[in-house]
Amino acid sequence: MNDGTQQGEPKRRGRRAGGEDTKAALLAAARAAFVERGYEGATVRSIAARAGVDAAMVNHWFGGKEGLFAKAVLQVPIDPNTLVERLLDGPPEEMGERMVRSFLGVWDATGGGHFAAMVRSVTAQERVAEVLREFFVQTLLRRVLATVGADRQELRATLAATQIFGMGMVRYVVRFEPLASADVETMVKAVAPNLQRYLTGDIG
Repeated sequence: MNDGTQQGEPKRRGRRAGGEDTKAALLAAARAAFVERGYEGATVRSIAARAGVDAAMVNHWFGGKEGLFAKAVLQVPIDPNTLVERLLDGPPEEMGERMVRSFLGVWDATGGGHFAAMVRSVTAQERVAEVLREFFVQTLLRRVLATVGADRQELRATLAATQIFGMGMVRYVVRFEPLASADVETMVKAVAPNLQRYLTGDIG
């Protein structure tokens, strides 16, 4: 008899009582599911079943699949939907500036700790790198580019990713000065123009 779980998933044994226990169980189940099945293949229902909780708890604690992915794999304290809203909130020609400010705002809040943790996850398992590419390029950046009607969206998204992740590596991992300790507005002025070209300008 089909009990609603996918083959190989443990059966759900009722809801967990403690909220923090539920969150921890969902995070652990999500990390495993995203690595095994990729971002698209890991469903909310299968993750919840693996954690032994009701699927509604994913929305309750994380706002949905994207928020759960951000916490479990990217280890960032922001819902991707909120990030997309920030990036789209203003003129398209200023999107590069908003993108630099948004990512630095998230990463600077922990002294780059969240970015460094993400890098460690990616370098530890190739599958995590694949899932990160799938999410960041296909789901996040292409969603933003589609909204502003950009052409060659996959190429633009990939180019933008090189700028964003390169900025993070220099600032938080290898800590090259003076960029490692530069203020946000200095970073915006230095990085945003090239990032803007990747997003909406002429890429040849």
